[in-house]
Amino acid sequence: MLTDLSNEEGAELLRRWRLILGPAAEDGLVSGAATSGESGDQQGQRHPVLGDRDRQRDGLLEHLYGREHAKRVYETGGPRRAGRESSGLSVPQWLAGVRALFPRSTAETIQRQALERYGMRELLVDPEVLRQAPADLETVRLLIQYRSLLSDTAMGEARRLIRKVVAELEERLTRRVRNSVLGPRLRQEHGGARMLSNLDWATTLRRNLKHYQPELGVVIPERLWFWRRQRRRLPWDLILLVDQSGSMLSSVIHSAVVAAVFHGLRVLRTRLVLFDTRVVDVSERVGDPVELLLGVQLGGGTDIAAAMDYARSKVETPRRTLIVLVSDLYEGGNSATLVQLTARLHQSGVALLGLAALDDRGNPDYDRPLAAQLAAAGMEIGAMTPDRLADWVGETMARRG
Repeated sequence: MLTDLSNEEGAELLRRWRLILGPAAEDGLVSGAATSGESGDQQGQRHPVLGDRDRQRDGLLEHLYGREHAKRVYETGGPRRAGRESSGLSVPQWLAGVRALFPRSTAETIQRQALERYGMRELLVDPEVLRQAPADLETVRLLIQYRSLLSDTAMGEARRLIRKVVAELEERLTRRVRNSVLGPRLRQEHGGARMLSNLDWATTLRRNLKHYQPELGVVIPERLWFWRRQRRRLPWDLILLVDQSGSMLSSVIHSAVVAAVFHGLRVLRTRLVLFDTRVVDVSERVGDPVELLLGVQLGGGTDIAAAMDYARSKVETPRRTLIVLVSDLYEGGNSATLVQLTARLHQSGVALLGLAALDDRGNPDYDRPLAAQLAAAGMEIGAMTPDRLADWVGETMARRG
């Protein structure tokens, strides 16, 4: 098989087979390749199949998949046995390595198999492992997917970790959302809303210098000065419809955080609706995205038309209503009804946005024919980061006045 390939193609094929088969296969692969001239030089010297980075990947794979071979009655060979014995990886180290060295989709598959196939439950049930786990979206996704496996003690650590990640996302998004939706501060006008983001620090300090307290070394201001925002608006209604099927988990996480940030703005009445074949309005919990996420029911079918019909029932002022649908658009319900509802809402004046993904990953998989029909019916279609969604909301509100 290798003799039919160029040296470059043969080397790549060897590399892939070596990672698949594990350390025990290396001698056989290298010997066979050297005989055919694929992994040796002109003097017949054999070269390693894997480079340094692939050796690290191999160690991570062996740490997990070597467990299966350990259960066999017969020995699989010296190199594989030695590989298992020399692996001193802790679970947090293994988890961090998998995420650093493999593409995201591959890392997710490996993590899922670690839990479901090989019983590496220490990923979730050991509080100490959770304390050391990376505080990132990958870990949040894992905890939400497998929260039923968490012990009571581990659940406390899981909440702490999820809250930390959510707080970081909220902090990053809040300024962007405020600037996009409320408009920039007017540096020439005071008298704005009394909130920290509007505070004019320089004027406040300058005009309160006479209140300096030398014994304390501080200025105790008598009056605070606030910048006015560029635009004042009557309230708008924002309805976020979020598909909670398993493939949309990243978007569900970002949607919960975005909804919490929007919820903090007085110019927006924010409603968050999760759906699969059922439609669940979780707007009352939008202020606590952590508990909201821990209550998400992933999986099941998808009835987008039912969710859109629910949103239609909540529209009071069409020209001041924004409906954002977050879904891969693989409709299990009636797609013709969905298109008709979209057209009717668009004609009434509602602004509609369909997002195949709301996260930082890009390149989403979605039903393109249905997306084209919805676009023709008046819905903007795209895939956005949360920052870009904030801009879209602000631009739409500004355009409509």
